[in-house]
Amino acid sequence: MRIEKCYFCSGHVYPGHGIQFVRNDSKIFRFCRSKCHSAFKKKKNPRKVRWTKAFRKAAGKELAVDPSFEFEKRRNVPVKYDRDLWQKTVSAIKKVEEIKQKRSAQFIMQRMKKAKTIEKEKDVKEVQRNMSLIRSPAAGLKMAQQESVVEEIHESDDEMQIAEEV
Repeated sequence: MRIEKCYFCSGHVYPGHGIQFVRNDSKIFRFCRSKCHSAFKKKKNPRKVRWTKAFRKAAGKELAVDPSFEFEKRRNVPVKYDRDLWQKTVSAIKKVEEIKQKRSAQFIMQRMKKAKTIEKEKDVKEVQRNMSLIRSPAAGLKMAQQESVVEEIHESDDEMQIAEEV
């Protein structure tokens, strides 16, 4: 049995599930659910619909280019059955899957780091922009009074030093 890909969202279409649409030019479209089928009939672009894999890859939210994706391509070359070849193939598939998971996890971590720095910058800008809301006007008056008291003390110290010199 073969697990197909949904034409619209690139999800899995398991045997016995989904909808199959055959166009007049005998092109076959498979859809995982009616949501994808109706979006296709409405001529929606999968790269502009936010929940599709095409959108996520186009927007840079998912790993789009990776050499490990080359292994998933379907090869329609008949090969004579060989038990050793199948065992090697299965072990290679497991290794490739591990590599893909590590790379995708690393990609996600890089995106999260970038998001944290962007979020921090936004927070700093917002605080600077709304500083008047954070500081109360009374605190500004209190600071001004303290500064005037400090200036008076400095002036009186200067006067005392001048008087001592004379």
